[in-house]
Amino acid sequence: MAEDNLQAFLAENAIKAENVKYVASKRFLGADKSPMDWEIRVLTSDENESLQNSCKKKEFIPGSRQTATSLDQDKYATALICECVVYPNLNSAQLQESYGVVGAEELVKKMLTPGEYTDLYMAVTQANGFQVGMDEKIKQAKN
Repeated sequence: MAEDNLQAFLAENAIKAENVKYVASKRFLGADKSPMDWEIRVLTSDENESLQNSCKKKEFIPGSRQTATSLDQDKYATALICECVVYPNLNSAQLQESYGVVGAEELVKKMLTPGEYTDLYMAVTQANGFQVGMDEKIKQAKN
C-alpha cells in the first residue's frame, strides 16, 4: 500500500503549477475597456533560492570584524515580481522606452502606484504559496 501511495509523489504524476491571472491595475484597459490581466508564473524552489541568493547583502557587525548576511527584502520583492510576471513582458524594450526607464525593476515601479505594486507583490507571493498559513493547511489535511 505504501508503494502505491509513493506513485503520487513521482514527478510525472505531480500536478503542474499553472500561471495565475491577476488585475494589477484598473488603469490598463484592453480594447473592450476592461482591465487587463497580468500573468504570474510559479517559481521552483531552486529558482527562488537563486533569486534570494542574488538579493543577499553583507553587513559589518559594529564593534567586531565579523559580517552578517541578510536578505534585502525590498530587492527580493522587486526581483520576485520581475521573475514571476510573464505578461506584460517587463523586459520589453518598447514598454521600457514608453516609460523612459531601463530594466524590468524600474519599469514595474514606474508602471504601478505604490498600492498597486504592494498588491502585485502579495499576489505573486500568494501564487507561489507563501501566504497559506499552517492553520489552513492543517484544516485541508483533516478534510
